[in-house]
Amino acid sequence: MTSIDGDTTRGVAGNAAIVAAAFVLSRVLGLVREMLIAARFGTGPDYDAYVAAFRIPDLLFLVVMSGAFGSAFIPVFGGLLARGDRARAWRLANTVLTLALVVLAAASLLTVLLAGWLIRALVAPGLAPPQQELATDLTRLLLLSPLLLGLGAAGKGMLEAQHAFAVAAFAPVLYNLGIILGALFLAPAYGPFGLAIGVIGGAIGHAGIQFLDLLRRGWRFVPALDLRTEGLDQVGRLMAPRILGQAAFQINMIVLTNFASRLGERHVSALNYAFQLFMLPHGVLALSLSTVIFPLMARQFAVGDLPGVRRTLQQALSPLLFLTIPATLGLLLFRTSIVQVLFQFGAFSATSTELVAAALGYFAPGLVAFAVVEAVTRAFYAMHDTLTPVLAAVVTIAANIALSWLLMPSLGHRGLALSLSLTTTLEMAILLLVLRRRLGGFGTGLLGSLARVLAAGALMAAAGWWLAGPLAIATDPATGRSVSQVLAFAYTLAAVAACYFVAAYFLSVPELQTLFRRIASKRRSTASNAD
Repeated sequence: MTSIDGDTTRGVAGNAAIVAAAFVLSRVLGLVREMLIAARFGTGPDYDAYVAAFRIPDLLFLVVMSGAFGSAFIPVFGGLLARGDRARAWRLANTVLTLALVVLAAASLLTVLLAGWLIRALVAPGLAPPQQELATDLTRLLLLSPLLLGLGAAGKGMLEAQHAFAVAAFAPVLYNLGIILGALFLAPAYGPFGLAIGVIGGAIGHAGIQFLDLLRRGWRFVPALDLRTEGLDQVGRLMAPRILGQAAFQINMIVLTNFASRLGERHVSALNYAFQLFMLPHGVLALSLSTVIFPLMARQFAVGDLPGVRRTLQQALSPLLFLTIPATLGLLLFRTSIVQVLFQFGAFSATSTELVAAALGYFAPGLVAFAVVEAVTRAFYAMHDTLTPVLAAVVTIAANIALSWLLMPSLGHRGLALSLSLTTTLEMAILLLVLRRRLGGFGTGLLGSLARVLAAGALMAAAGWWLAGPLAIATDPATGRSVSQVLAFAYTLAAVAACYFVAAYFLSVPELQTLFRRIASKRRSTASNAD
């Protein structure tokens, strides 16, 4: 039985750093994108329609392309490459890509015909008729994006299976740049249609940069529909349940949009802005790390190294918890100031800030669960188990629908955010319990570290609670915009973060000690190379 440690672990750390840097850049640009959109549209009815229009195209993309080229394709394609059979690997890639594009094109055509009914009956039944009509037109235009993003997902899968993470990780940067350009130059004249055109331009860049890298590596696309292609049946078996798993997330988004549309104008927009802010730390921390550990765990499982899978996952969850817990507290405590500083410009009013901050406060408690589910789900996929995450996701969808229906009358859009947080926590608990039985004793080593992290987080929360109120007053745009407001915001966050890291140091949190050891090791290595 093979164990993967040492240089491989350092390689994972290096790849994770590259991917994390790309995610940071992409998320920063995504934040700039949302700031520009907020200033142009605020939480108005046009943006409600734009958000609703994204739901069905996103569902098609996640179900068909992300399902095929994510967890289902990488293990099989990577296995062929690991055996040195590159010809069969590329033949499989071409066949899966051809089939996926055919299915996606057919689904997009059907959606064009049914777009009006889908918006009125499923996605946003509560929007006013003019907004439903606008959402329908935008949906039809945005259906170009799943095809383009699907090509990007294909390129991402093929590159990551070869452990080439950099270009795939930076592709979303071009996607965000396209939307930013649309917001700056097209939205003033064409409204939300300008944003939609920017989405399509960004999707072209997203796919193009990855396929240029694949061409450089020797790949050539040859359309193929040979159902006897080696590995295709295995991809199909893995993909079938994964389709439901990928659909689960977007179905939950449709549930949120459906209920929010019934609350009247602004609420669909407010939930979307809050969720985008919530996803910023999630993307930087959870998605970057999960992207890197998945191929490694798949290789470990392929050679029968279950202890290696357990070890890799625990090594990923440990820093993930160390960073997501303070991020959760930061979002919760400083939600009003975050929205004021980042969004309250132009059409984005004080009322918009109040709505978005309220939703963010109820999304925030789910950050840890979202991050853990992202990592743990990859472990199941690496072990060729796509059914367990799907069953957990189905339970989550049902619970989210029921809980949203129960909470919305009393809490409004806050109840919808809380429902998603609580049901994702339920999903996390289910997956961890199953994984613990599967891997034997998984998670025990994390408990001591988690207790110390929670203690450090409690000290951070005390400092943040004391500072949050005065900061919200200081950053209120009603008193005028100034650099001092941004500085007050930055200094306060830095001070609270310092409280957390100092507390973690004195509590001997292992993750911080590991970081110090790595820094010291790099310094010694640099010094020895200089000599």
